[in-house]
Amino acid sequence: MDKHGKMEEKERHSNGNEETKRKEGAPRRSSPQKRSSAPKKALKTASELPYERFKRFGPENLTEIELLAIILRTGTRDNHVLQVAEEVMGLARYPKEGLLGLYDVTLDELMGIRGIGEVKAVRLKCLTELSMRMSMAKAREGLNLTSSGQVAAYFMEKLRHRETECVVVACVDAKGQLICERKLSEGSVNMSLISPREIFLAALESRAVNIVLVHNHPSGDPTPSRSDRELTRNVRDTGEKMGIRLLDHVIIGDNRYVSFRERAWFSEEPLYPGPEPA
Repeated sequence: MDKHGKMEEKERHSNGNEETKRKEGAPRRSSPQKRSSAPKKALKTASELPYERFKRFGPENLTEIELLAIILRTGTRDNHVLQVAEEVMGLARYPKEGLLGLYDVTLDELMGIRGIGEVKAVRLKCLTELSMRMSMAKAREGLNLTSSGQVAAYFMEKLRHRETECVVVACVDAKGQLICERKLSEGSVNMSLISPREIFLAALESRAVNIVLVHNHPSGDPTPSRSDRELTRNVRDTGEKMGIRLLDHVIIGDNRYVSFRERAWFSEEPLYPGPEPA
């Protein structure tokens, strides 16, 4: 075989090897397409995405996870924003599950979720704070502190989420309107050690005619303790001498409350008639 014949045979052999390699390698090159197509099946279509559903149906028809996803805006390469929102909701701890539980979730816990950085974590904490303030602002509309139910509604969102006990005195004018509120103590509170003097100093400074005592029980159970009753009796008696009436003592639990006035515990001695609770 001459020189040109050998070169043609070598070229045909080389082309054959290249074609064989392409055929053998074809399935391997198609595999990235399979990987990229898998997540798309799990994702919603454009019309099913939370933002589009919001525009079509309004916020009242979206789930809590969908609303949260709109606030988060983006997810990660592996997790759609709806999955990230679901993980955020999963951080809520018993007994405060769902949206209420987000109030107690820390920044570090939020940032522990893949797709939640510092900016998004801060945004979510601001959201919980705004929701609480909106509830308080709504409760304050037409607020009259001569109504135990309105007192409880106003202080409920402010105090029910606290993990420590907080004691507040609300200073009230002659028409039952709130003049100011003063925090007396916070932490591990022994109610019997709170001095009526502190309470009435706040009332005198604000020129209040009446006062309302409010505090929370972090356990969620608003049943008054012995020290709660002792403080109430001391403040009531001192107020009668000073001409500044104690209208009520409201204890806040988890979405429930106990009012000394509603229970008629102001009307007779002993202050807590009948057998004392455990």
